[in-house]
Amino acid sequence: MQENRRKSLNPVLERAHLVWDLLVIALVVANLTLLLFDSLFLLEPLNVAFEATAPALHDAYGRVIRANFITIDLAFVAVFLLDVLLGWAVAIAERRYHRWFFYPFVHWYDVLGCIPVGGFRLLRILRVISLLHRLQRLGLIDVRRWYLYSVVVKYYEILMEELTDRIAVRLIDNVQSQIRSSDGLSGQMVERVMRPRQQALIHEISQRLEAMAGSAYAHNRDDTLRYVRGLVGRTLAESPEIRRLSRLPLGGQLSRGLEASLSDLACRLVNEALAGLQSAEFSALVEHLTESGFEAWLRTDPHTEQVSEQVMVDMLELLKEQIAVKDWKQKYA
Repeated sequence: MQENRRKSLNPVLERAHLVWDLLVIALVVANLTLLLFDSLFLLEPLNVAFEATAPALHDAYGRVIRANFITIDLAFVAVFLLDVLLGWAVAIAERRYHRWFFYPFVHWYDVLGCIPVGGFRLLRILRVISLLHRLQRLGLIDVRRWYLYSVVVKYYEILMEELTDRIAVRLIDNVQSQIRSSDGLSGQMVERVMRPRQQALIHEISQRLEAMAGSAYAHNRDDTLRYVRGLVGRTLAESPEIRRLSRLPLGGQLSRGLEASLSDLACRLVNEALAGLQSAEFSALVEHLTESGFEAWLRTDPHTEQVSEQVMVDMLELLKEQIAVKDWKQKYA
């Protein structure tokens, strides 16, 4: 997205943006170098060694830089603060974040680096993050190819997985405790969750049953009719009356004709009955049956409540076992 925004800028603004980024990068490097050198300069053994090695340079540093260190540092801070304010203004103009005040929280490392107090100067090292970000944006480096980046990402993912797993298990433990300690939880769920949505649930369940029955018959029509014909044939073959009829002259033809007629009649009845699944009468019947079954399902007693609560506890326990699986071990094995 940032690349698209960069491409949408006119050449002058893009060049100014590039020059400013390079200037800030140079200032960050210079400021961090100065802070490091000044910290070492304050160490007595290194100070003595520096004075013995280069007395003129040591004296010049003490008179020009060390004596005016706060002023020089404030000059760096002024530029860094200007950089934060300009970046904030650009982010607002480009609507880069959901709210205008998100920028200092997202770029917290730049904001902390602008605090000139002595104890906070060490936080200026956080501007290395901003430095790497700018170099990445300019295409001068690709941190994703660095070994250190892969190591940081690996242990960051491990840390986040361990934290989220522990939090999830703790939450599930609390839910299980609430289920065990509550009285009549199933009854409360029925009255406060299921009852208000009873008619909507009954309507949805009945529609699903109708659709399931219609779809099952449409996909298995030939097998169903074949089964009906076979059932009629076996029933007639086992009938004593049909056997006696077969012994009469022309009885075999009559029994075969009767079998064919009855098979066709049975198949027609089945076909008509299943075709009636789309009728309003069948929908009303299914909805009535669903309502009766739904009422029976909602009816609870102490035993059923105890069973339901134990089922919920066991389901949560199974979820805890699944969360306990260390995915990072499989990923980085």
